[in-house]
Amino acid sequence: MAFRLYSDDLKDGAVLPQAQVFNSFGHSGGNLSPQLSWAEPPAGTQSFVVTLYDPDAPTGSGWWHWVVANIPASCTSLPRGSGSGQRGLPAGALQARNDYGTSNYGGAAPPPGAPHRYIFTVHALKVPHIDVNAGSSGAMVGFMVTMNTLGSASFTTRYGV
Repeated sequence: MAFRLYSDDLKDGAVLPQAQVFNSFGHSGGNLSPQLSWAEPPAGTQSFVVTLYDPDAPTGSGWWHWVVANIPASCTSLPRGSGSGQRGLPAGALQARNDYGTSNYGGAAPPPGAPHRYIFTVHALKVPHIDVNAGSSGAMVGFMVTMNTLGSASFTTRYGV
């Protein structure tokens, strides 16, 4: 079977539920990180990184909503709320800085107009950890992921007003 990412809370191609929408910038969502699970990682996987990225944000560089690095290879899921302070992350894992300027989950908050895509991805890495911290940007984590990836799995949701 192929490396895959799935969720009890979200479906590929579906509209992002209000629970995962930001609670600011004119939005009144729950800002709750979703439950995520993955299976069949590539052989040799030593750690994972989970990202949530909006390529449609009007910034010229997209928007990082959530970045979780250094997830141990033995871990195959993140519980609902783990990025929102309601549940813990696996030992050794850390949340890097999102584009809201915080190190946690930041839900969807697009400006009025066309719906945006929200790409949830799990990256399997060939190293046990990458040298990042809570202040590292999504772009920095992305660089480290690209240098160490064995494979990735993703799905995309949409949200817009």
